[in-house]
Amino acid sequence: MSTSTAAEARAQARVEYNAFLAGCPSRNLLDRISDKWVTLVLCALGGDGAGTPSTPRAMRFSELARLLAGVSQKMLTQTLRSLERDGLLTRTVIPTVPVTVSYELTELGQSLEAVVRGLRGWAETHMDDVLIHRDTHDTPVA
Repeated sequence: MSTSTAAEARAQARVEYNAFLAGCPSRNLLDRISDKWVTLVLCALGGDGAGTPSTPRAMRFSELARLLAGVSQKMLTQTLRSLERDGLLTRTVIPTVPVTVSYELTELGQSLEAVVRGLRGWAETHMDDVLIHRDTHDTPVA
């Protein structure tokens, strides 16, 4: 029986990640990043908000709240905390009166934002098609 170091064990676990398994950590991460508020926060911090590649920017909480129509203060706070915990964004406190807090994507967050931007673009491009299919599906046949 061979022994392995902690680093070797982690490397082996990475090879074995499978989001189809209920207990897999990657499933938990997939659940988190598929949340609509996470998607929208990533897109907002990723640039110009138009769905095109741009220079990531730092934003204050109030800026994000205004941009993300319908998000509650509690949900935005929870979303930002979870993204910070996962290393996808940084929170910077600037000692002003009142205190200024800004959020910015990390390199890891930028890599995920590039993927999410594509998903958002697909949704915006194909929404008319989806609405037509929904209408056809929901209309009773006479």
